[in-house]
Amino acid sequence: MKRGPGPRLRKAAVALAFACAVLGAYAGLVAWRSEAAVDLPHPAGGYPVGRVEDTATDAGRGGRQLSIWTWYPAVAGTGKVAAYAPGQWGGLAIGLPLGETKLDRVHDAAREQATPAPGRFPVVVLLPGLGFAAPQYAVLAEDLASRGYLVVGVTPTGSANLTVLDGRPIGPTAEGNPSDFAGEQTAHDRAIAQRLLAVWVGDARFAADTAASLTESSTLAANVDRSRLAYLGHSFGGTTALQACHDDSSCKAAINLDGALFGSAATGGLKVPTLLLGHDGSCITGDCHPASPADRADVVAARGYGSASTGPVRRATLPGTGHLNFSDDGIYYWAGPLRALLGLGSADGSRVLARTGALIAGTLHHAGV
Repeated sequence: MKRGPGPRLRKAAVALAFACAVLGAYAGLVAWRSEAAVDLPHPAGGYPVGRVEDTATDAGRGGRQLSIWTWYPAVAGTGKVAAYAPGQWGGLAIGLPLGETKLDRVHDAAREQATPAPGRFPVVVLLPGLGFAAPQYAVLAEDLASRGYLVVGVTPTGSANLTVLDGRPIGPTAEGNPSDFAGEQTAHDRAIAQRLLAVWVGDARFAADTAASLTESSTLAANVDRSRLAYLGHSFGGTTALQACHDDSSCKAAINLDGALFGSAATGGLKVPTLLLGHDGSCITGDCHPASPADRADVVAARGYGSASTGPVRRATLPGTGHLNFSDDGIYYWAGPLRALLGLGSADGSRVLARTGALIAGTLHHAGV
């Protein structure tokens, strides 16, 4: 008489079938979420938002070309709906078949070819993190534009994983995005940071100086108030924002989102209001429990910066956040393993960026920008 499978074998078969069912269901959920539409948070200010994309050439630095996106207060009902990542910018996606929001499914609040709202608006130069591009900070840019700011987002060529110049996709270079740069307070990283800072600060100041004269956005010339200027950046872009403000006598405020403190701005401080905003557990504000030599170096740098600055320095951290929560990555859908790999926190992405936008706006208002 043939015997059936034993109890242990039956249990193993049931467990395997259950695991397969769970994995299948999860794969189906991931596929559905990857294709689902994502609406960017509605900007908090009272203005509709216009957007233009330019390629600009800095003749004073060997003809260096830069992608510059400008977000601005617009007249309601003008322009057409802007694609979040138009054309070759679609390559900003990681490109996995499943597990991430498809960028063509992201609905943007900005409008192309929109008529600028009447008036003159302060300029905020926006700098991305190393490897990132300015369009990946659309939520913060659009929020500021809706509050009455002209936001000039510059993507440092060679440092971004992708930039697009006159429709041509351009990748990173070894000089612009060194593979051995960790962004920590080591002698090796400080040497790399000094070289990169010089290039990035040049990009930032070029963007500020040409805000009113870029080819496609020349219609904004009458709307630019260059006397009210601030620099804003994330990660290495935040480091650059402080340095650009330090070097530019017309700067009225600087905002550093989770960027380490390097350079003469870090040691000499600023005379204007500064916001140092870190992710949960970050030591760039100087208010943390350092768990590593890099953390301890960040604390020393932050406290030295606060002591050296004659302008007010506001420090804050956002609970439940990771380093990339200051970019649009916090809004997209990411499958669980990808979220962990990217270092996104558990906090709701829209709420994080809303709080970040409010803190930025408060700093600018306090500075008279």
